[in-house]
Amino acid sequence: MIEVRGLAKRIDTGTHTVEILKGIDFTIPRGQFVAIMGASGSGKSTLLGLLAGLDTPSAGSIRLDGNDITGMPEDALAQLRGRTIGFVFQSYQLIPTLTAEENVLLPHELAGDGSDGRARARDLLTSVGLADRMDHYPVQLSGGEQQRVALARAFMVRPPILMADEPTGNLDSSTGRQVLDLLISLNQREATTLVLVTHDRDLAAHAGRVITLRDGLVVADEVRP
Repeated sequence: MIEVRGLAKRIDTGTHTVEILKGIDFTIPRGQFVAIMGASGSGKSTLLGLLAGLDTPSAGSIRLDGNDITGMPEDALAQLRGRTIGFVFQSYQLIPTLTAEENVLLPHELAGDGSDGRARARDLLTSVGLADRMDHYPVQLSGGEQQRVALARAFMVRPPILMADEPTGNLDSSTGRQVLDLLISLNQREATTLVLVTHDRDLAAHAGRVITLRDGLVVADEVRP
């Protein structure tokens, strides 16, 4: 589902070059739940952004579901992202002028297939415990409720890959655990490949595989039974 070869990311500051990723390789098969771990500055969020096609590598290649996204034109990449990747941000990234239901519907409407996605949006919101909050705007929702809306939105178009960047980082431990349980439950129900960036070892313990980065390199790759 995801194949990374020789992936590197460098930033030229004008006075020197910062190497964020230094040439890494791995393959993630379909349906696997992978946690990417590492200290702050290890390159894990940069890696996730590259995998999602939100940034361009300095070297190497990335294949998503058989498609080489390295150097792909932005229009084609945007279309591929829209049908292949669901993304959950730490900061939720909900549109404040849209209700919970409208936020969840947005990826479906952007896909433009002409069908009515409201039944699926409502089903997803119900599955994350927000059946009575569909008409509420983000400002009317707690942080945990906003993240649950973001989870529902990520699954709206049934993407084969779901990526999450510290999805519980802005939540207290109790709410974070609820969101994690919902994420795992939805992921199993929808049979997606899940790639999650976290520094939380308790969260990573739920993954079937943990890739650990340090100083831009993969220093451990553990598959769990």
